[in-house]
Amino acid sequence: MVALVSILALRRSSLADPRAPLTILRSWSFDPIVALGLFAAAALYLHGLARAGQARPSFPRWRVACFLSGLVVVYLALQSPIQAYSGRLFSIHMVQHLLLTMVAAPLIVLGTPIVLALRASTGSFRRRVLVPLVHSRPAAVLSHPVVSWSVFTVALWASHFTNLYEGALDNQAVHGLEHALYVIAAVLFWRPVVGLEAGSSRITHPARLLYLFLAMPQMAFLGLAIYSSDQVLYPHYMFTASALGTSALADQHLAGALMWIASMVLMLPAMALVLFDWMRKEDRAGARLDARLDRAGYRAVHERGEATQHP
Repeated sequence: MVALVSILALRRSSLADPRAPLTILRSWSFDPIVALGLFAAAALYLHGLARAGQARPSFPRWRVACFLSGLVVVYLALQSPIQAYSGRLFSIHMVQHLLLTMVAAPLIVLGTPIVLALRASTGSFRRRVLVPLVHSRPAAVLSHPVVSWSVFTVALWASHFTNLYEGALDNQAVHGLEHALYVIAAVLFWRPVVGLEAGSSRITHPARLLYLFLAMPQMAFLGLAIYSSDQVLYPHYMFTASALGTSALADQHLAGALMWIASMVLMLPAMALVLFDWMRKEDRAGARLDARLDRAGYRAVHERGEATQHP
């Protein structure tokens, strides 16, 4: 009886329309490696926040919200129906990669986990382990803006125009490594833009604007290369896209358009935020300079007054 029920359930699941809203909503997955990894990251971050809670100045709450939101976006990208349908449609796979690289990664960087770790750790552990690690030669090289920009660019192009992409579709382990590569490369890419951590990744605001400006065309060209191809780049989708009422080539064009549009829609607001932060920093510097000049003027007047009273 149990076997018969199992067979009937299997037949119903195989015959379910993958385009039906209920089927899509039921397509959540559970990968214990992803879930445990995200839980461990959140637990370590919150533990560090509790340890640093007594320090002054207090750790900004908005950074906590950004970091945890970044983890939530990673979870949605890898465990929601986006993950289930990323193996069926290239366009959904592109959405998944954009969520990881252009949404989750900058949110995680805004959470400044390295700063929190330095503040939460004991003095001996900070001196012996964290500070040498943060200032090590490999960390300095990977944090350099030229290296981080190049790593991100190579990761995007190599994953889409080598056998890695097709291999990731056929092998879950390779797929997981691809996702890890995207997140790591994107975190390295966004650190110079955010600029909240000391080190070789910290650059001036004009350099950040140039950094983002140069990233826009390479993403746009990648999207254009995918969009303009008249051949299906990944044969895997030839067998899955038709079940969702589209062709692999049309879906590929949509994926390329998404990458193309994302290079503008997501990069331009980032540039605007950098510009706003630059203006705010200049305003603060101007206010400090005015305050110093006011104090100096007051002292000069006071000294002149004393000199007049006591010739």
